[in-house]
Amino acid sequence: MKLDDFNYNLPHKLIAQKSIKPRDHSKLMVISRKKKSIEHKRFFNILEYLNKGDVLVLNNTKVFPARLIGKRKDTGGKVEIFLLNSITSNKWHVLIGNKRKKVGQVISFAKDLECIIEKQVDESIWLVKFNKQGNILNKLIDDIGQVPTPPYINIPEAKKKSKSLKEEYQTVYATNRGSVAAPTAGFHFTKSLINRLKKKGIKFEYVTLHVGFGTFEPIKIDNVKKHKMHSELAMIDKKTATSLNKAKKDNKRIIAVGTTTVRTLEAFSVKNKISSGSKQVTIFIYPGYKFKFVDALITNFHLPKSTLLMLVSAFSSRPFILKIYNIAVKKKYRFFSFGDAMFIE
Repeated sequence: MKLDDFNYNLPHKLIAQKSIKPRDHSKLMVISRKKKSIEHKRFFNILEYLNKGDVLVLNNTKVFPARLIGKRKDTGGKVEIFLLNSITSNKWHVLIGNKRKKVGQVISFAKDLECIIEKQVDESIWLVKFNKQGNILNKLIDDIGQVPTPPYINIPEAKKKSKSLKEEYQTVYATNRGSVAAPTAGFHFTKSLINRLKKKGIKFEYVTLHVGFGTFEPIKIDNVKKHKMHSELAMIDKKTATSLNKAKKDNKRIIAVGTTTVRTLEAFSVKNKISSGSKQVTIFIYPGYKFKFVDALITNFHLPKSTLLMLVSAFSSRPFILKIYNIAVKKKYRFFSFGDAMFIE
């Protein structure tokens, strides 16, 4: 299985640069794996395809503004810090976008926030220590940080710190702070649509996977099977695990909203039962994988040669999914984070 096996031609103009409003008016491609059929709808039509008792599982992680722009205290040179994950209340693993970085350097930000570079962790990751900690530090990050939108979305400089972007690049049900990228399949849900689905008898369950910087990194080797995923923290509480296991036992459909939800459910599934707890997840799903818990999938249209496209190909078949993607291009569907959705059942 080669990397080029997951390539397709995508005109740049089909990469969505902003979200559709209302969110649930995006296009929805409905795909039947059994019938090999395709229908073209709007996302709010998802109501027609879900049945009473179906369980929608969503990732409730919340994106925080992980990009900080500062300057070296000694020279005044501009420095960009990308926050990866907190180690203690005032220490973080970060990426530093400055070639002259070294241990001992102090970086200054707005509102008297500073950090000192303590050590190099690996080839690209550094450990820094801030002069603030805990909730005070988190509040400052929220105030001065920028939303870490993907590189294929061109955000005007004036909008990067805006409240509107922070709301746009977030699901309406996000509660658990910790992601540097949004679980974008959830963008299509509005509070109104969620209420209508609940009235129809659709159950909602929430898991957490904090999406890491690795989600932006391309696969760099030709042999797909040798690719190693970055670890990401995932959590399922006991109540949710019990509810999911009961639904599965009662033959209710488990419908994952997004690839992060799929990876969480499959990583926590042992002998078709979900365990509770928290752990670092590195599961890599590609064609040949046997799904243990997920019955249907709601997801966006993903980048060529990406691990996300490989997961979707594993859920159906690679030739069928690539055929679907080519149809989506011809029908001018919008691609990637702010793009349209597909429902695979």
